[in-house]
Amino acid sequence: MNTYRAFTGGTLIVATHNMGKYREIADLLRPFGVQVFSARDKELPEPVEDGDSFIANARIKALAAARATGMPALADDSGLCVDALDGAPGIYSARWADGGDFATAMAKVEQALEKVGARDAARRGAAFHCALCLAWPDGHTESFLGKVAGRIVWPGRGENGFGYDAIFQPLGHEQTFGEMAPAEKHAMSHRADAFRQMIDACFRQE
Repeated sequence: MNTYRAFTGGTLIVATHNMGKYREIADLLRPFGVQVFSARDKELPEPVEDGDSFIANARIKALAAARATGMPALADDSGLCVDALDGAPGIYSARWADGGDFATAMAKVEQALEKVGARDAARRGAAFHCALCLAWPDGHTESFLGKVAGRIVWPGRGENGFGYDAIFQPLGHEQTFGEMAPAEKHAMSHRADAFRQMIDACFRQE
């Protein structure tokens, strides 16, 4: 049985400059009475994410923020993994967006699928992955990996969410993440999956 370190503080740094991601994490943390600040609020530089997995990159960001501020920090590293593209864009999901241009990134996904002949729904399987890492200034970390399966649709649908949400339709649902109300997405997303694991492990210990 794993023994996790409990989070006992009232303040947490969310180690991201992506305000869509920050708002989503802040919403998830709100019921626990945690005061949150973003890396942008604290004017923290963005560390080089040179890890080889979602968990490795989340750990890099969380530790950098925790050590810079002297406070516990939570980092997310997430991305879209498309089956027919051998898992791409994967850990390079943000890089496909060329500085935040996710309209271009979504078009790149569709172009890549067209190139490999993945035009029918059966060949457009995909999953969102999310790694969360909770880090303390002393270097201790706890990491969790969440996932939600679905398929790629084109053209994208919906103005809610962020990133690749408009082209991702989760299994068993007719709407894309971009069409869903935030509460509906939060209840089932990859980030919510990882978040539930973290809460059970670190926020609810006896």
